[in-house]
Amino acid sequence: MRLILNVLWVIFGSGLLLAIGYGIAALVCFALIVTIPFGVAALRVAGYALWPFGRTVVSRPDAGVASGLANILWVVLAGWWLALSHIVAGIALCLTIIGIPFGIANFKLVPVAFWPLGRQIVDIDQSPAPR
Repeated sequence: MRLILNVLWVIFGSGLLLAIGYGIAALVCFALIVTIPFGVAALRVAGYALWPFGRTVVSRPDAGVASGLANILWVVLAGWWLALSHIVAGIALCLTIIGIPFGIANFKLVPVAFWPLGRQIVDIDQSPAPR
């Protein structure tokens, strides 16, 4: 079922467009040298935006203070409007019954678009069990 949802997401749910957008942002970040960590985060989000079903975001326990400070900069410059765009797209997609899974996928992208550093994307089967 995850494969079918991911293929439909890429074709109809704008997954390919989101991945390309985050990929271009990553290339810009790599070109500016100082923003390479943001480029790595943008590539991580691009992969998640391309294939979101069956995957989840977890916090990395080894993320330090620098990642938190960089996230604050990310939120000010890009994170808030990226997260807002995923929320708006998710609400719009949830207005139709067929679009509900795609809306949920957009809502799953909100936390990683808002606060990407210090997180990793893992398969649902590999994610740690809630305590």
